[in-house]
Amino acid sequence: MPETTYDAVIIGVGQAGNPLALALAKAGKRVALIEREAVGGTCINRGCTPTKTMIASARVAYLARRGADYGVHTGPVSVDLVKVRQRKRDIVEEFRSSTESKLEGSDKIDLIYGDAKFTGPYTVEIAPKDGSAAQTVTAPLVFVNVGARPAVPPIDGLDQIAFLDSTSIMELAAVPEHLLILGGSYIALEFGQMFRRFGSQVTIVEQSARILEREDADVAEEMAKILTEDGIEIVTGAKAVKVAKTENGGVALTLRTDTGEQTVAGSHFLIAAGRTPNTDALGLEIAGIAKDTHGFITVGDTLETSVPGVYALGDVKAGPAFTHISYDDYRIVESNLLQGGSRRVSDRLVPYTVFTDPQLGRVGITEAEAKKQGIPIKVAKIPMTQVARAIETDETRGFMKAIVDAETKQILGAAVLGVEGGEIMSVLEVAMLGRLPYTALRDAVLAHPTLAESLNNLFLALE
Repeated sequence: MPETTYDAVIIGVGQAGNPLALALAKAGKRVALIEREAVGGTCINRGCTPTKTMIASARVAYLARRGADYGVHTGPVSVDLVKVRQRKRDIVEEFRSSTESKLEGSDKIDLIYGDAKFTGPYTVEIAPKDGSAAQTVTAPLVFVNVGARPAVPPIDGLDQIAFLDSTSIMELAAVPEHLLILGGSYIALEFGQMFRRFGSQVTIVEQSARILEREDADVAEEMAKILTEDGIEIVTGAKAVKVAKTENGGVALTLRTDTGEQTVAGSHFLIAAGRTPNTDALGLEIAGIAKDTHGFITVGDTLETSVPGVYALGDVKAGPAFTHISYDDYRIVESNLLQGGSRRVSDRLVPYTVFTDPQLGRVGITEAEAKKQGIPIKVAKIPMTQVARAIETDETRGFMKAIVDAETKQILGAAVLGVEGGEIMSVLEVAMLGRLPYTALRDAVLAHPTLAESLNNLFLALE
């Protein structure tokens, strides 16, 4: 089997692998870039880009139905899911082809499509998708950016029915009559609200006592209230133990609760209960690369694995699974290996947004985490009904909340569940990055009437 030596091998063209390949090539390194399916990773192909595109379509349907609230009268609203799907496909293809063109335009990068497997710490065998002979590549630097996929929980009868995951649900050609969703985190909530707005009846089933279990209780309760207002049924404290096909071709899900078993039925079943790393066929054991009990690659503070010179980036390692974190993984590696830097994972803030409507923008620690750590805190909180811009646009659901160190006046974390919550959260994150005391935002002259202006009132609430 022929073996080719490179300066670096990158497995997976996700949001870290793509820019890393270009940066290494710019530095004069010869790179083997291996992709199993499509460049762009989860974000472009199955995650951020397609889901947020479809969420935008769902919001238009929602606003059309609310036209009368603004004095605008429209006719009956219907959703053409084939058109929604095609719009999503077109945008994904545009993003993917743009990424592919940049990579193929470099004479230092060999983009190879196929399944990769370690045959040693720095040696990777590639089985091409076209069935041609396998090839082997080797390099002193190897980067694993293979991502993760939807987890499939052990439920009796699941192998006997057709179920959906976060990828396949976006390929439906018709709106489900009644969508059952297993899971209570951001993927479940985004798809639940999306398909409710498309016209489906939606039931969300969560094993924990509440949805968004990692958030503060008041945030989770407010989100549940909003989704319930939208007509979504939420069942919590319920473990799925059995699923079966019904006589009419639908799905019956048996749940175990504290009060006994109950059954919920629907036309379609979406599993949105976590993610599994794509490490099972990589041959990590052969390379000596350590992973945790869930299959995620373990890394140190610079993203190096248990094998020197081998790094794991993005969702394949344990921790926050967000595109912006994957991209920052690239920046850490690029800075340290090519620029002589000393960046660390532990140095960064981790912001994220749940793209429900209204959005939940989150950064820093929660109120519960601060109390657990024994930090003396103050909590600033105002409802969106007190935000002028939200009132003017009739988008007053939710609230804004910030956690402040009572002694240093530093902002430690924030949760903005409100219209454009992710954008407002980003203003708070910038303040945290600059280590501004909360009083700087309290006293800042911010343009009126903007959503960001509400930060004046948020921190005045502490007084």
